[in-house]
Amino acid sequence: MSNAGLDDWLQTPQGRYVMAWEQATIDAAVADVFGYNAIQLGLPQRDLLAQNRIPLRQVAHDSGKVDVRCDLRQLPFAAHSIDLAVMAHVLEFHDDPHQILREVERVLIPEGEVIIVGFNPISIWGLRRRLPNCPPHFPWDGHYLSVPRLKDWLQLLGFEAEACSFGCYAPPFKNERWLKRWHFIETTGNRWWSFAGGVYVLRAVKRVHSMRLIMPNWKQKASPRKALSVVSEKESAAHE
Repeated sequence: MSNAGLDDWLQTPQGRYVMAWEQATIDAAVADVFGYNAIQLGLPQRDLLAQNRIPLRQVAHDSGKVDVRCDLRQLPFAAHSIDLAVMAHVLEFHDDPHQILREVERVLIPEGEVIIVGFNPISIWGLRRRLPNCPPHFPWDGHYLSVPRLKDWLQLLGFEAEACSFGCYAPPFKNERWLKRWHFIETTGNRWWSFAGGVYVLRAVKRVHSMRLIMPNWKQKASPRKALSVVSEKESAAHE
């Protein structure tokens, strides 16, 4: 997994700008999710489950200060044991995003929720990666996934996308003063070109289709029955 320069970037005006929007959006998304077990995959530098009331909340990653250190392609959790999974900038910075999603599907309970945070390739931030002299470190060294593509992956695994929020419409300025000057574009962008935000938060639910019961054909024509005749006591005694 490539996260070169992540710690340094989080301390920059650019990093603080992105993290402030992500934290607020995730806080709102996880506040109404209930259950017994929740996991945060990736970005251990931030507590993305702070506003969630599930009693057991754990951070899992392959490095850093975490509760569970593991390979995200092989999560050490039982199948159907997790109610909520939050993934922040995991898929676009890992060599095997499909396997990570398969593992998340495995550990989530039926109707469990996953919240995925990623950089949007259809944005000014996505365009920056294609310009000359683009820095070779986080966040420009990832393989950004578009929301439609991610929804297709989720649908193949039985997930249903419920909501998606976009944010961070300002260009990726390094200077905090310029980021503040462009703060007006957040409202404008949300109204007129919401799909072009630099970052997105996608929420999906694991759907499990119920089994189809095969019912008997009640309309099938019943076989004719012989009519029962009433036998008197005298006739019954005669046969005896």
